[in-house]
Amino acid sequence: MNHSPKKRIGILILAYNVVNTLIPTIERIPANIMKKIEEIFVFDDHSSDKTYDSALEYKKNKGLDKLHIFRNSHNLGYGGNQKKGYHYAIDRGLDIVVLLHGDGQYAPEIMDTLLEPVERDEADMVMGSRMMKDFSALKGGMPLYKFVGNKVLTFLENLILNTHLSEFHSGYRVYNCHALKQLPFEECADDWHFDTDIIIQFKEKKMRIVEKPIPTYYGDEISHLNGISYAYRCLESVIKYRLHKLNLIKVGKFDVV
Repeated sequence: MNHSPKKRIGILILAYNVVNTLIPTIERIPANIMKKIEEIFVFDDHSSDKTYDSALEYKKNKGLDKLHIFRNSHNLGYGGNQKKGYHYAIDRGLDIVVLLHGDGQYAPEIMDTLLEPVERDEADMVMGSRMMKDFSALKGGMPLYKFVGNKVLTFLENLILNTHLSEFHSGYRVYNCHALKQLPFEECADDWHFDTDIIIQFKEKKMRIVEKPIPTYYGDEISHLNGISYAYRCLESVIKYRLHKLNLIKVGKFDVV
């Protein structure tokens, strides 16, 4: 059995106009996880609703010392907000950071499953996948067009990158902070395809990526993602990476070795 030293763990919650779902998402984090983590840090990406105020009120009412709420002075974008959160985790000296979305789409209840490989030093990144179990995403309410789009896009990305992931597009992830420190993730996209860029960086650095199955929840949350633009940007990233590897173009964010 691997008796690794106890890891310092933080949870980064990305929040943007999630006033109705942020608090319920925090309250879904299991007690055993709350006990062992060092900090939850919510980064509100300059929401236009009361997300930030309600989070502050919740922290005050509950007296949660582990919960810290931050509000960006302007909107940084999905990727830009992640960058800020990862820098915070690294500056805090954390060993592991969990990426969780404030819209409740990803299940905090199964966080232990994602944490375990990184805690045991068996992975540098763990990705929660909605596609590992056949059609479970559809049963969880994922619209058919999103399911098909996810499958097709993941197939193309695997083909171009020579990878074998079941899904590139889940935002439920756990990172080893010491691995993040070795990557120029600041150069990844500020938009939604940050998640694809950082997978490419991990692959290029030959870091260990592990997938774990996660349930799919689709509720009343508002999607801020333009699917066509997102797909185009993801394919653009993987194609640029391949051209970079062929020395046909130079792409700084993929120059990680």
